Amino acid sequence: MGYLNAKSQFGLSCALALPVNPDFSIDFSRLRQHARHVLAAGCSTLTVFGTTGEGASVSLVEREQILDAFLAAGLPLNEQVLGGVAASAVGDAVEQARLLMDRNCRGVLLAPPFYFKHVNDEGLYAWFAQVFEKLGTQARDVILYHIPSVTEAALSVELIGRLKSTFPEVVVGVKDSGGDWAYTERLLSEHSDLTILIGDERHLAAGVRLGAKGAISGLANVCPAEILPLVQYGKDNSRIIDLVNAVSKYPVTPAVKALIAREKNDDGWLNVRAPLTRVSSQQANELASTWDGIFPG
Repeated sequence: MGYLNAKSQFGLSCALALPVNPDFSIDFSRLRQHARHVLAAGCSTLTVFGTTGEGASVSLVEREQILDAFLAAGLPLNEQVLGGVAASAVGDAVEQARLLMDRNCRGVLLAPPFYFKHVNDEGLYAWFAQVFEKLGTQARDVILYHIPSVTEAALSVELIGRLKSTFPEVVVGVKDSGGDWAYTERLLSEHSDLTILIGDERHLAAGVRLGAKGAISGLANVCPAEILPLVQYGKDNSRIIDLVNAVSKYPVTPAVKALIAREKNDDGWLNVRAPLTRVSSQQANELASTWDGIFPG
């Protein structure tokens, strides 16, 4: 039985950043502390192994360790944790998704295969279908992840319709991180029966006013209280737009980590996993100055 329902509000999920040590190993202590922090600050759930969480750099064994660490910390996975799947091989995607299902996580954020470029809807449909068929009865609560700037494999509105029609008990939503408002409007119009989540915070309030059910947000790592009114009431906030525009000038994941480091006064958060590189001292200072300008005091 699934946990996600398009008729109910999804809320704000923090696309949880991944703290790593100087040797690139996972810093589980910082991870647990940060997870508790964003939940206490108003996030209803955590999404791990996503883009902000450097999911494509997290091995299957490490994914298991992270979920087990959350369980040991008392986080109810079925209520508060969704997990991303980032793989090109069908078998790898199945293993990552099955790990989430075995741990009874709330849902799966499933990106298309990201290695192959210029693929068409037919090829993408076959890939998703094989993943769902191999998962069998375990397949549930799948949120399709549209982020063509990263995967270079866009999920067309037509493809989403075909997948939800063929797998109505599996496909429950879409995370739209495309940043194309015309696409977002059409998605909300034609797939209002799905849980549509907005990944680009600049479009979040307007999306909620048209029926979006919430967001999986990287900026929720640093300012969930500012984002919540956008999710709950569709209330515009020019400061969030300014912040997204500022962060977008840099590699986004290292930039978000720099803002976390600033907030916590903890430079350990600057570390990222290769092939990403941490922001420079100058960039970190620029981001801190921009933050202070947007959120004075």
